[in-house]
This record gives sequence, C-alpha cells and structure tokens, in this order.
Amino acid sequence: MGNKLKITINGETVEVEKGTSILDAAKQVGVIIPTLCYHKDLCVAGNCRVCVVEIAGQKRLAAACATPCEEGMDVLTNTHKVRNSRKHIIELLLSEHNADCTSCYKNGNCELQLLASEYKIMNQDFIHLVPFKNYTVDMFSPSIIKDDSKCIRCQRCVRTCAELQSVNALTMSYKGEHAKITTFFEKSMNDVVCTNCGQCINHCPTGALVEKNYIEEVWSAIADKNKYVVVQTAPAVRVGLGEELGFDPGERVTGKMVAALKRLGFDAVMDTDFTADLTIMEEGTELLTRLKGALVDKNPDIKLPMATSCSPGWIKFIEHMYPDYLGNLSTCKSPQQMFGALVKTYYAKARKIEPDKIVSVSIMPCTAKKFEASRPEMHDSGYRDVDYVLTTRELAIMIKQAGIDFMKLNDMHYDRLMGESTGAGVIFGATGGVMEAALRTAYELVTGREVPFENLNINPVRGMEGVKEASVKIEKPLSEWSFLEGVELRCAVAHGLVNAKKVMDAIKAGKANYHFIEFMACPGGCLGGGGQPIPTSPEIRKRRAEAIYAEDAGMPLRKSHQNPEVVKIYKDFLGKPLGEKSHHLLHTKYVPRKRY
Repeated sequence: MGNKLKITINGETVEVEKGTSILDAAKQVGVIIPTLCYHKDLCVAGNCRVCVVEIAGQKRLAAACATPCEEGMDVLTNTHKVRNSRKHIIELLLSEHNADCTSCYKNGNCELQLLASEYKIMNQDFIHLVPFKNYTVDMFSPSIIKDDSKCIRCQRCVRTCAELQSVNALTMSYKGEHAKITTFFEKSMNDVVCTNCGQCINHCPTGALVEKNYIEEVWSAIADKNKYVVVQTAPAVRVGLGEELGFDPGERVTGKMVAALKRLGFDAVMDTDFTADLTIMEEGTELLTRLKGALVDKNPDIKLPMATSCSPGWIKFIEHMYPDYLGNLSTCKSPQQMFGALVKTYYAKARKIEPDKIVSVSIMPCTAKKFEASRPEMHDSGYRDVDYVLTTRELAIMIKQAGIDFMKLNDMHYDRLMGESTGAGVIFGATGGVMEAALRTAYELVTGREVPFENLNINPVRGMEGVKEASVKIEKPLSEWSFLEGVELRCAVAHGLVNAKKVMDAIKAGKANYHFIEFMACPGGCLGGGGQPIPTSPEIRKRRAEAIYAEDAGMPLRKSHQNPEVVKIYKDFLGKPLGEKSHHLLHTKYVPRKRY
C-alpha cells in the first residue's frame, strides 16, 4: 500500500500509484481533461495551461498534466472557474492564430480546432493579432512546411526534436510577444540539421508543421493519357492507412488498399516489399563480403560494423552528426529508390514502355522519403528514379476525394513482375524487421539451414525497446563460408534517432562491438513514421507492429531469397547480387554535411 494513494475527482474517489498526474488519474474515472502541450511520447511541459483544474484549498488553478496526485487531494475539473479559464486560454491562443480553418491542411484533424468547437468559441473577446504579426511560411524543404501563423508555441515539436530524435533542429527563441519556434539563425528547415523525419509533424497539434503534399501533381499525372503511372506501397502503409478510413489501429488493409489504388487510376500497382526482398539479397551479400574482407583478407579498409541504409532520416542524421562513419553504411539504396531505378529500366523494358513516359509514385509512411527522392544521387535510371512521394495520409486524402467507400472494397492483388514479396519484406515496416529479414537469409545462405529461431521469428530484435541486441553463432557453414565457423554474429537494432545516437556514441568511444546494426529514424520504425496517421502513441505503434508480424506469419514465403520474382530479376536482368548492373542501379554513396 506504500506506493498507493487516494484522491477525489469530482466527488469520486480513485486509488492511484504515487507519482501519477491528475491528468492520468482523471482518465481512470472517465474524466477527460483537455490538453494541447501534453503528449504521451514527450516529457511534461505544462505550458499551454488548457488542462487547468481546481484543487480544494489552493487559490491558483493547477495544470493537471504537471501536477502529481497527493494523498487526500480533492480535485474539481468542471467548475465555473475552470471552464472560464480554459475558454479564455483557447481564446487567447486563437487571437494569435491564423484561424482560416477551411483552407488549412489540418482542417478536421487539428486539436486547437477541436477545442474551439467543444468550448464554442463563437465570439472573440480579444484583439485579433494575426494582421499585426510578421509571420513567415517556410516551404523550401521538399518534406516539411513550417507555418508560424498557425503555431501556438506548445513546444511539442521542440521536445520531439530533442527528446525523441536528439537533432534539435527546432528551438524556442525570444520572449513574450516575440516568442517563436525557430531554427538555427532562423534559416529554412531545408538549410539546417533537419533529418526530414516528420516526427514534429506527427506531434504538432495544429497546422504549423505539415508535410509538403504532392497530391495535385499525382492527379495530373494520372489524368495525362501520355503517361504511365506506376505506384509502389511501403510495408507500413498497409497497417496504418485504415486508421484514416474508418478502421481501428492495427487493422491490415492490404487488399483494400490495392483495390483503391486501382480505382484511383494508377496504371500499375506494385509492392515496395519486392525491393525490400531485393535489398536483403544485396545487403546480405554486402555484409558477408565485408566479413570475408575483415576476417580472411585482413583488409584494414573494411568498415565494420555495417549499418543499414533503408531509413533516409537516419542517413541524413549520420551525414550531419557522424560523417566519419559514412563508410560503415551499406551502399544499398532504400527499397523505395531501388524500386524507382528498376521501374524505369527493368520494368520499362519488360513492358515495352518508354522510360520518359513512366511516372513513378511511392506511398510511404515517411516524410523523409520525399527528401530522399529529390537527392541528386537518385537518378541512376537516367531519370529521376521516384517522381513523387505521397505519405499514408496523402493517399487517404486521395481516396476520400475520389469518393471511394474504402470499407466496402473487395480485396485485390498487386500486379505482377515487381509485386511479389515475402514475409521478410513485410517486416521491414517494424523496428528490427530489416535485421530479422537479413538474418533469415544470410544464415541460410551461409549454412544451408534455417535460422535457429522458432518459426523464423527472431524475437530478440522485436519489440519497442530503444536499443536491442542479438547474436547468432555460425556453426557448420557451407564450404565456401568455412571462414565463418564459430563466428558469433553480433547485431544491434536502434529506433528513434536518440537511440541511434546512443549506439553511435558507444561505437565512437570503443564501447560497442557489433558486426551489423539496423537504424530506423522513427520510433517503432516505419510504422511510426512521420507520414503515418495522426494521432500516434506507444499503444498505436504497438498495434501496428502486431499487424506487421501477423501479415508476415500468414505469408506463404517468409525468406527474401525465396521470392520467385527476385530470382527472376537476377536471372533476366541484374545477374547477381553486387554485380555490375546491381552496383550501378541499386547502390549509392552518401555525402558529409555540416552540423551548422
């Protein structure tokens, strides 16, 4: 009982753990207290004051999110004083807010708009200050739009960038009426150490931070009879899209998503999971080649540990923060970019379509993919490999615009040639998935046997722990891999850039000894990406992960090297992993960037 205490909320007694906030205690008795600056992913700030409550015996109202419960505390959440205070706070926020809601990208999914509706802010008692403010809109980034006129200075984005990502691209500057969220020397988001991960978008309660959308460009391409529009969908999209269209979090909507894309008018609907499988073939071969170079050839130029390169937010992070370790990155492009290069070469040739007539569109859970597609390195097909990147949210908007009743759609299958995939490709959407997929294939290629985990489920790399470690001992390898006999392959997985920083700092200090590391920029991996449905929370990410693994478990093929279309592309076009054509189309290099 020493860790329990009792308080009263609106006359109802509740028993809670010591340290529980009034906000969380209220939820246990069915009382909803409004918030704006609070978010489950972030530390408590208590600066918006929308969550104020009255505590018996105290003159001042208290912020429920930042006030811990005390024994015998008597809390009132619905007094005249509380309601008026909340209403005035919302009115004050609106006085400085560009409340042109009907033209706002977040219209209908804005927390401030919802509170204004609930509290019926019909008349403004305060002077509307927007015309007197010198607000700016930063649209230079290919991924993120920052609109100061819609910012309420809750600082969720600042805390997100610092606590979850350890990037600190955004900060609070100035004081009083001049206070604002800004960047280093007030530069554009495109010119600072921003990884384009979009986590600030996911955590912003208003339209101050949104993705740069390319919906109209894609509609125009679909309407152009001279263009052949190909779309690819990432693994995590199928477990997130339903949340925007009437399903509960964690519902798998793969077949309905394919059907919707075909109704939208795309000429070919294909699966990024195909190139996820292809990535495993290339990346796995690259890892084994590096191990041979280090263990047999004793080549001092071999860089270990090898780090994955699928997450463009992580790539930009290491380019800025750890440029001396760029040689440790796998040279593999991400599955999105491999797909883009192949669709304008291999696919174009097979379908007898001129590459310049192909418009390559990708549906991604990630805003950083927009930046990745715009990189100058991503033109190896002779064209821009991926023309447009849409987030999961943007696809949902298109489906609504088209008047498609998503819930009534019959399931359809991906088109063939670059639409076949395995369960290993699917799990790329969850943290640890790339590592698990790679181990399933690499171990079997080396030993001729399946990886020694029940049902191929490598549980040590699964879950939401920030940094996970696993090791696999190589025993009785095939003759060509005999040099790996007895080697214990040491692996690590990190998701969220704050955890990536921990691992990289340990490597830099000589305190970590790994062979292979998977890094994902976003919490939970791609399923928690900056382009996924809002809201996000630990519980929602967990349900999406469960859906990813359920999809994998139900696949007839669960190892990348079993994918018949991957086998075919090597036979007909690429030759072999790390071959000349693969090197040209599927691999790249990255560049060091300044921190300031």
